Amino acid sequence: MSSVVIVEKKSAQKELAKAPKEVQVSYEIWARLIEEHGLSILRKIKGYHDEKLKGNMKSYRSSRLNKKWRVFYQVSKDGTIEIVDVVKITPHDYRRP
Repeated sequence: MSSVVIVEKKSAQKELAKAPKEVQVSYEIWARLIEEHGLSILRKIKGYHDEKLKGNMKSYRSSRLNKKWRVFYQVSKDGTIEIVDVVKITPHDYRRP
């Protein structure tokens, strides 16, 4: 199994700091699972609804932190290390334009 490094954009850190405590705890669990078991664990735990995005965000993935909040991230590789670049942690807007 390859190593995983999680990198959080400054904007994602600010969003997480403003999020409810429950979301912050869920994010920490999400991050720990990835670090300990790799990204494949997200696809095995159905509650995260981890999915590849479409459209102008097709190079990103998202996971649920709870029914409302999502974490958006991008994955890249550097040799045997997978880099998870967390770009956004935000409440999901179910309205469609």
